[in-house]
Amino acid sequence: MTTHHHSHSHSHGPSDKDKDEVLARYMAQHGLKSTRQRSLIIDTFFEVGGHLSVEELWNKVREQDTKVSVATVYRTMKLLNECGLAHARNFGDGQTRYEAAAGREHHDHLICTSCGTIVEFENDRIETLQDAVARKHGFTVTSHKMELYGLCRECQLRGGPPENEA
Repeated sequence: MTTHHHSHSHSHGPSDKDKDEVLARYMAQHGLKSTRQRSLIIDTFFEVGGHLSVEELWNKVREQDTKVSVATVYRTMKLLNECGLAHARNFGDGQTRYEAAAGREHHDHLICTSCGTIVEFENDRIETLQDAVARKHGFTVTSHKMELYGLCRECQLRGGPPENEA
């Protein structure tokens, strides 16, 4: 297996080296050992990217090591969440999904309440405004998530209240 999957430039955000350091430091502080399985889970998670539920990640990891238990995946993701390398997100379908924090620009989400489609968007003006608002109130923003709920184009075309039934 080749390892050229780091070719996409993430100039902002932690590099892979930083990521390993953050993790190593966190694990040392909590007396955790780095296990082969745990490393595999973490590598797989960052390789796949996107929003992954524990089950989805577990299925991916099992392609490489059938002995990994879902509990190990669960604990590992909790760990990544706690040291800030992954963000747990709840998109209202009851599934917790994790998204890699490292090496990606911040993005916000549009979520369709009808079909559950998630669209990511980035908007520099929103980011700037958020910082301005925070400063005005004496806050330093360390993390945020913005989720806009509504109906996607498809669902608007499909449904909507009947208009001409007089």
